Amino acid sequence: MDFKTFTKKYLDDFNTYLLSHIENKSGTSLEEAMNYSLDAKGKRLRPLLLLAVLHSFHQPIKNGYEAAAALEMVHTYSLIHDDLPAMDNDDLRRGKPTNHIQFNEATAILAGDALLTLAFEILTKGDLPSEVKLALIQKLAITSGYEGMVGGQQADLDGEKKQLTLEEIERIHFRKTGALIEMATVSGGIIANKSEHILKKLAELASEIGIAYQIRDDILDVVGSEEELGKGVATDATLEKSTYPSLLGIDESFIQLEQRLTKAEQIIFSIAEMDDQFQTDLLISFIHQLSLEEYK
Repeated sequence: MDFKTFTKKYLDDFNTYLLSHIENKSGTSLEEAMNYSLDAKGKRLRPLLLLAVLHSFHQPIKNGYEAAAALEMVHTYSLIHDDLPAMDNDDLRRGKPTNHIQFNEATAILAGDALLTLAFEILTKGDLPSEVKLALIQKLAITSGYEGMVGGQQADLDGEKKQLTLEEIERIHFRKTGALIEMATVSGGIIANKSEHILKKLAELASEIGIAYQIRDDILDVVGSEEELGKGVATDATLEKSTYPSLLGIDESFIQLEQRLTKAEQIIFSIAEMDDQFQTDLLISFIHQLSLEEYK
């Protein structure tokens, strides 16, 4: 099965599950704001990757729904806050007005806060063993917090209007983008009850995917369109951020992207050598989907 087929098979069911957790209990516009961003029909890359890892280990897909939903809620909260005037000040996200434009800045902040806390509640639910739930809660806390995504966002802000080195850019995006991708890959291994050696390989896979995804995003910010991205283009230049194209140029950025994707493929094959139940086709297809051959 390739990743596009996998997505078509499971995305609608997962979306139904994801959106079933928010009920109008506060009597305010909070739930509407939470659902507005959560139901914005994003690519769901991170939760689908988590489910794809489970599938590759021949585990039931629904065993990962709680972790996948929690992951998407944290990702959505981060986008709401990232778009705020105090941060990137964007007015378009996933093809729709950003949360603070649609509602107001205070409601957007609270909607993000509510999605973040709801994510941890969801991880306590379901039929997984308690020790697995605890491991997932700990992993999400680390990857979404100051050691991971939030710390990466601050480093990204600190790097605005500065000329960063390639190593500094990679450290930023290893945390800002790669950390939640690590939550996706490693959670699949945790739920499948895999060894620490395999969990380490899954973390290495996330690192390569995370950097590749950021290089890809930087390239598309230059050569892509607002329609296909679902957000404004050339925003990095406006904010005077150091990016792969600004540092290396477009051609070298394409080379770096392909090198990262090749390393990710190699790690996938190395996991198969460690676990004879692991099937590589689905994740290799996912890696190929990140390529930008059509733009060269």
